[in-house]
Amino acid sequence: MPGWHVFTREWVQAGRLQVLGIVEEQHPDRALLFMQWKRMEWPLLVDSINRLGLKAVPITVLLDEYGIVRAINPSREEFQRLMDRRFPPPPSIPDPAAALAGESAPADTTPRTALDWVRLGDLRLLWGDRPDATGPHSSAPSPGRAIEAYERAWALAPDAGAIAFRLGVAHRQRHDSGDRQPGDFAAAVRWWSRALALDPNQYIWRRRLQQYGPRLDKPYPFYDWVPEAREAIRRRGETPRPLVVEPGGAEFAHPQKQFQPGPDPGREPDPEGRIERDQAGWIQAETAVVPPQIHPGGVARVHVILRPNPAAGAHWNNEAEPLQLWVQPPPDWRVDLQRIKAPQPAAAVSDEVRHLEFELRAPPTASPGPVRFSAYALYYVCGGPEGTCVYRRLDVPIALEVTRP
Repeated sequence: MPGWHVFTREWVQAGRLQVLGIVEEQHPDRALLFMQWKRMEWPLLVDSINRLGLKAVPITVLLDEYGIVRAINPSREEFQRLMDRRFPPPPSIPDPAAALAGESAPADTTPRTALDWVRLGDLRLLWGDRPDATGPHSSAPSPGRAIEAYERAWALAPDAGAIAFRLGVAHRQRHDSGDRQPGDFAAAVRWWSRALALDPNQYIWRRRLQQYGPRLDKPYPFYDWVPEAREAIRRRGETPRPLVVEPGGAEFAHPQKQFQPGPDPGREPDPEGRIERDQAGWIQAETAVVPPQIHPGGVARVHVILRPNPAAGAHWNNEAEPLQLWVQPPPDWRVDLQRIKAPQPAAAVSDEVRHLEFELRAPPTASPGPVRFSAYALYYVCGGPEGTCVYRRLDVPIALEVTRP
């Protein structure tokens, strides 16, 4: 909130005010980059799983020196009046350490309630496992172990949207880690969708889906400011903060008011399926459809993620034609891009993940039920003990569901 940063600077510099931010982001390092860009120096805490239980942000909370909330979302005039007041000390001040002690339980205490399992999942996702009641947390968060705990919680409380949302966060966090499992991104989308179905007024849950969803459902481009921020930071002679996961595609896309088909894709590259399939599994594919369920006439954004298989020693051959994806939509369905070509790095070979996206519109007359179609990728890939380079095709199945309005 750069406006508040400028407005409160005088009190901060005088030592009369401490500012602390809490960010409700799946990727909090992006918030740190934004703060670097806007010269916002206050500490930042992370609440990716929405432990605060907020339905919307931003929210401004003013606490006095005793930790008592004096105003929520104050106007600037009210804020100034409160800054000029002196508050008497309360009769007693709670001990924060005692409150935090209730967040963890001894290792020999088995969780019994959904809340117990949620707390255990939160600990695992935020800090890792604790080997005993007094020992330190493990060195890194454990999304996989958090998922196990949240699934136990969900089994006990299958109508709790907050648990479903946490499961989505944990799956996406694991997807972005070195411990990713096939289908983690799609699982995150399914859990976020389930959470939103339970509470459609939850702004934060809705935004998490819109971040990856179609342009018709976007309120604004989520991270299109990243290139501008990096350039401005470099012009100041600084190094931009690194990002764990680079935004792109849906996260840069601007909203649309109506579905817009793309350019003529030209001739289909392999209509008879003559290109040899990638039977060796040199390239691995996964998909995520956001949202996974749409109404007749609705739009979804399809993510196709292609990874060279490290077990096969596979890598892209960038000296030949670029990777392309050809989409084969169901009859009467429309896509914004039927042929998608991936940009190629300058290096002759590379092993990066390639993420391709397109949007799909259901016909207004679409019948409710599951819908399955496919796309296929054509690429030059090298792999195997001899480093053989070949041209291959990979068929990519895609599934979603049409639901009644």
